Amino acid sequence: MYTVEEINQMTRTAFVEALGPAFEESPWVAERAYESSPFADRDQLVTEMIAVMHKASQEEKLALLNAHPDLGGKLAMTRASQSEQRGAGLDHLSENEYEVFSGLNRQYVASFGFPFIMAVKGRTKEEILTAMQERVNHGHEEEFQQALAEVGAIASFRLSEWVENNREGVSR
Repeated sequence: MYTVEEINQMTRTAFVEALGPAFEESPWVAERAYESSPFADRDQLVTEMIAVMHKASQEEKLALLNAHPDLGGKLAMTRASQSEQRGAGLDHLSENEYEVFSGLNRQYVASFGFPFIMAVKGRTKEEILTAMQERVNHGHEEEFQQALAEVGAIASFRLSEWVENNREGVSR
């Protein structure tokens, strides 16, 4: 775990290495957020990183969404995603559950052009399944915005685990 003071003293390379993984396979978010340091506290850091995501081009946002793994999938994923999915029980799906999740994931990607994204920390596989069943029927723009909000929530959870929320930011 880092303190905000340590974060503010990092070089750009160290900052991106430490915090880049908060946004799945998209270190450009941390790269751009570095310009806003020093940060007063973790909340300001999180707010700035999420703002960077929202200021990105439509193509960058879509690439960010597509960097996320399917929920309940069996393909390679980052360590953080593995841990989050394991915590929701998605690593122990029955064959039938796996087929249902896989089918919904395929339907979702076919409809929206990016994978279903949900901040699964503290959620059960039943809650996730229900959300998938509901959200697959949303309109494209509504779901695009929902997916970005979920990415922000995921990043916030990750940064809360990696950075202490002290109020003593310092200059680098």
